[in-house]
Amino acid sequence: MSFHYFAGHAFRALTAQKDGPSLYDVCDPVLAGPATGDPHLAKFYKTALGNPALRALLRRAGLPDLRDEARLTRLRAALTRARDDAEPDWEAVGRPVADLLDTIALDHPKPPPTPFNDAAPALAEIDNVIRDCAHHLLRSYRQNGFLPTYAAFNLIGDPDLRGRELIMALTGLNSRGYKNSSLLFNLARVFIARSSARAIINPPWRGIAEPMWEPVQIRHRSAYYDAFFIEALLAYGETGLASPAEATAAKTAIADMVDFCINISREEVMGADGRRFDVITALAPSPHPRFSRFFAQIKQDLGFGVYVPDCDTTACSFSAATQAGSEDPILAQPLLDFYAGYQVREGVNEPRVTVPLNDNIDYEGGVATWIDNLAGERPYGNDLDPTLNLDILEVSFRNLARWKILETPARLATVHRIIAFQKRLAASGAFANPRSHVYYLPELYSAYFGRCYAAFLSLPLAAQAAIDPDGTFDFIRARVLGYVQGEMLVAEMNAFDAALALIALGHLGADPKTFAPALNCIVRALGEGGRRGPFRAYEWNKMKTPTRILVGGPEVTSAFVLMGLAVARKVMAGRG
Repeated sequence: MSFHYFAGHAFRALTAQKDGPSLYDVCDPVLAGPATGDPHLAKFYKTALGNPALRALLRRAGLPDLRDEARLTRLRAALTRARDDAEPDWEAVGRPVADLLDTIALDHPKPPPTPFNDAAPALAEIDNVIRDCAHHLLRSYRQNGFLPTYAAFNLIGDPDLRGRELIMALTGLNSRGYKNSSLLFNLARVFIARSSARAIINPPWRGIAEPMWEPVQIRHRSAYYDAFFIEALLAYGETGLASPAEATAAKTAIADMVDFCINISREEVMGADGRRFDVITALAPSPHPRFSRFFAQIKQDLGFGVYVPDCDTTACSFSAATQAGSEDPILAQPLLDFYAGYQVREGVNEPRVTVPLNDNIDYEGGVATWIDNLAGERPYGNDLDPTLNLDILEVSFRNLARWKILETPARLATVHRIIAFQKRLAASGAFANPRSHVYYLPELYSAYFGRCYAAFLSLPLAAQAAIDPDGTFDFIRARVLGYVQGEMLVAEMNAFDAALALIALGHLGADPKTFAPALNCIVRALGEGGRRGPFRAYEWNKMKTPTRILVGGPEVTSAFVLMGLAVARKVMAGRG
């Protein structure tokens, strides 16, 4: 977006006619004075919503609905109960905010169609982009001592989180601080979405994955991110394009990241059967996440004080370590025994999913996200994401023999239930609906299915038959390919979308001629990142609560572009 775009919309926001009470008219009488009751609510309000820049932008954003004195009084009373009650009734507290939330209209991106370009760029151009991305990753690692990822807030929130889903979050989350931040962020969403500030906070963009507008905000390190950076550097090595010095540098970085994933980020937890397991936490103890002192305090103030392990970070870390050739004893643990305790079984443990934001899908057979730590803490309640379950299948295929999955009926049954969960998702078409996903885009699900499918095809035929006797993987493959070719490739894309398309197309055995739109998109976009890298920062994954928090970064885009081009290059050379 140009300077003139932001300047014009900022002028309109700052000079708009105020039509009813603003966010600050509502909250200041309750939360701006001396703290009483739960101190976090007022602290969060002053830190996140009361900062001078946002206050200036929203001070004239009034809601005519709140000119109704009775409605305004109910809203303030709800905020007062959230502040003062020892055990608030969160459904009652959230209801006035949920009713306002249902007055806003947000939509997922709908990129316009674009002509199909069947002339792919030359192999030399593809190789140059691969090298640029690898050079960016290795340079960033050398400069920082790790590969950073960033988190950024989009205060307008997620289109799928409306009043009903807010009540789900307030009643299903366990951390009071997280409930506080969800309540106030979602109240602010209403004033943003119904004012001129909307155009500044949520400007339009090209493609599906949302760009992370400058400044990219919170730099940090996580085992989940390191796992995919490992895969990207391994992919670079497989292309044969690395110089001897680069190969050595990549090997050093990979070894460090493997250690970070399976040692530094390791945490012991209790399985459902009483056994103890070593799993991987998404945020290792300080100072390993590499937050600045300022953002470490902000994280605390926003309600992210306790971070627990999760099933996805564990699966991806184990997978990356396996691909890198690690023989660490942690990998000998049959993770499926642990995951079975978090697998939803209809009528048995369905309440395990306490925040069912995507309850349009059938959870039977899926594995939930968050892992209780040894202290029994579960700040985020629990949810269930389809893409996470692909990662569990992928790591299981890579460790099929090590974990004796085919020889252990209970482990094989856990795999079969996850596959059945994925089949229902594909058969219904729900995988293509953004609402079905808690942390990811359908486009990313498609790429991750390709990654999972490639691991499946690497197994002996007898093992494939035992795992998938009904041909479910080929059924899902057809559905995902149809989505990528019929939806993604015929519409406007950005570089991250294009990388995801290539990962899916290459792994799923698509005709190389269909790669052209994605390849051309990436080659055209090269250089868009300016001084930060070859490409801009885009949305990799997200959180829908407490508001829409995007995670990505320039290094992330380089990693995914590198992986997408490496897969495409291999297929185009006839080696797929």
